[in-house]
Amino acid sequence: MAKVSVKSRIEHFQDFGNHLPHAKVYYREDWETLYFDLAGKMFGVMSPHATDDTAITLKGRPEANAALCEMYRDISAGYHMNKKYWISIKLSTNELSDQEIEKMIENSYSLVFGNLPLSVRKSFARGD
Repeated sequence: MAKVSVKSRIEHFQDFGNHLPHAKVYYREDWETLYFDLAGKMFGVMSPHATDDTAITLKGRPEANAALCEMYRDISAGYHMNKKYWISIKLSTNELSDQEIEKMIENSYSLVFGNLPLSVRKSFARGD
């Protein structure tokens, strides 16, 4: 696999997150990070600075997270998060394609969406 550009991945995943229904990705000054938001709930964070250690941190199911951490050296327990429910993926990785990371972003989004109050989920369905 060709060497990935961390800067282009940051831009790509920020754009990808912004295109998920009712989601927004923005720079959160108090945390100095890109914050993936769905109805006020976080489904991811990512550094806006491109380095070899830049990562995206996403929510996942505990069993799947443990398996991913064992399978890939560039996936670890979530940095500054509950290590059971969050994983961090180095954006410099050649082990995972953009599409695989996009699926992880969608999974994190779905987990957070499923935990939103029913009234919020229904308002989304109505297009409010």
